[in-house]
Amino acid sequence: MDTRPIPRPRGRPPHADVLTPAEWRVVEAVRHGMSNPEIARRQGVSLDAVKYHVANALQKLGFESRSELKRWDGVRRDSPLHAKDHAMDAALTMGPIGQVSRTVKDIAAARDWYAGVVGLTHLYSFGDLAFFDCGGVRLFLSEGEGETADSILYFRVPDIHAAHRRLAERGAEFINAPHLIHRHDDGAEEWMAFFKDPEGRPLAIMSQARPA
Repeated sequence: MDTRPIPRPRGRPPHADVLTPAEWRVVEAVRHGMSNPEIARRQGVSLDAVKYHVANALQKLGFESRSELKRWDGVRRDSPLHAKDHAMDAALTMGPIGQVSRTVKDIAAARDWYAGVVGLTHLYSFGDLAFFDCGGVRLFLSEGEGETADSILYFRVPDIHAAHRRLAERGAEFINAPHLIHRHDDGAEEWMAFFKDPEGRPLAIMSQARPA
């Protein structure tokens, strides 16, 4: 009897999901509207790695362009939303306001000012992003170049995929599909999708998904 070990095939074993974890992280950033250099800087990887993951995702999903990727509403298998039954016949419930964003030129100075002068409670920061609590409404500050952009209102919705489809049916023009923004240490996920008002300014819907 031959007791020699069976040789393993070379390369990584196939992943259980349609995309690998690294590809998912890049795809979520693309759906959020970030450029390849921005993704590389935020995720601490090389620009070539980002390009590689984008190309792999496009090939696996059968897409030809980045714009198709931005509007793809796929959900990773390990997300609490993956197996959720989205009630399309439920009434659309918008609000309350969950977050307001503002672009600042110096995130460190802004963080000190909003905490020390205004007296807001600092929730957490990630690089050039900072979040504060305003009596239950979250203030999101991000560092940007040049002139500060218009503030964005983020409406909380109970089911982001159902709200996305209902708003699209009513004629709302979405900039991207619902996508994962952040996963907290306890497994809770922050999801968002952006659409335009009649004057072309961005608005957003947001939802939180927690593990069962």
